[in-house]
Amino acid sequence: MALFTFGRRPQAETGSAALASFLTDFSIEVMPRTAEKIEDFGALLPAGTRVYIAHIDGTPIDEMVATARRLRAEGYEPMPHFPARIIPDIATLRDWVARYRGEADVKQGLILAGGVSQPVGDFHSSMQLLETGAFDGFERLHVAGHPEGNKDIDPDGSDHMVMEALRWKQAFSARTDAKMALATQFCFDAQPVIDWVNRLDAEGINLPVHIGVAGPAKLQTLIRFAVACGVGPSMRVLQKRAMDVSKLLLPYEPDSFLEALARHKAENPAFGIESVHFFPLGGIKANAEWTQRHGQRPMRAAA
Repeated sequence: MALFTFGRRPQAETGSAALASFLTDFSIEVMPRTAEKIEDFGALLPAGTRVYIAHIDGTPIDEMVATARRLRAEGYEPMPHFPARIIPDIATLRDWVARYRGEADVKQGLILAGGVSQPVGDFHSSMQLLETGAFDGFERLHVAGHPEGNKDIDPDGSDHMVMEALRWKQAFSARTDAKMALATQFCFDAQPVIDWVNRLDAEGINLPVHIGVAGPAKLQTLIRFAVACGVGPSMRVLQKRAMDVSKLLLPYEPDSFLEALARHKAENPAFGIESVHFFPLGGIKANAEWTQRHGQRPMRAAA
């Protein structure tokens, strides 16, 4: 069953109180090239918003650090990606960390394997990066979560290796002073997410979940990204919608998906989702304006 709606809401309309509360302290993802297109983040995002900076293979570290420096200067909390498989060696890792900390006062990082199939150097997993000690002194470390599994990790379609990795990360969280959380891929169906978070709790994995959400976008754009990113069973929701010609050209907005999670959280305060993380697939501005319509106030009014 589809748990999101199509059609753009009027600009003045706001969502439910539960949804507004659920969105508090949301985070959002940018790349250096997309950040360059934003003239004033202050007109879009609340002060102090955590902004992940995606490190795509081939992006120069100078551009990554410059983006982090700009975000810090404008009143935001930069969280750069550290993808293990594109980092050639420990010297490079330590250099990146030193630059981020020295030039942009970076205190948070997303530690992940990375989207390339073959490592370029010594690292192939987030666990190897964490074990180096390079992130000692960071205030917050996020690692990847997979509500719909990950066939790169478990080719047989199970989640055996994914769960083993989560148990390792749970144990690591007990050995570090940094706050840790699971940042997930974007999904489209609330019930499997609820079931997955509840299963983590049953397995004794209590790392808070920052649930990935696709921001407003054209359906065609969303399908393209979903295929590229290996979105799991909830991809069927998009495929079903794509078969309806009357809806094909209408924009996607994540209202119903998030409202279902927000209601569940309001009814179950101990539920393990701590925050929402947006992938602005239809653009940062469109995503930010959607959050504003649902109660999130930017740092300052747009000029």
